[in-house]
Amino acid sequence: MWEIINGKKHFTGGKEAYEAAARTAAHCPFFAEDCEEECVTDDVRSCYDCRFRRWTSESFICMKGAES
Repeated sequence: MWEIINGKKHFTGGKEAYEAAARTAAHCPFFAEDCEEECVTDDVRSCYDCRFRRWTSESFICMKGAES
């Protein structure tokens, strides 16, 4: 579900892959829930609701997953 582009970890599922985003977040050691105003799902834990995601036009980038 990830592609590294210019050293950044891009989620390839897009903005509506709710199950994939929840599965990914369930196993992520860096997950931290964003503030309530920024959350977009009702899932207990989803990449879409993580404070380390940055939206792009097609999906999001994981800032904790960025390659150094």
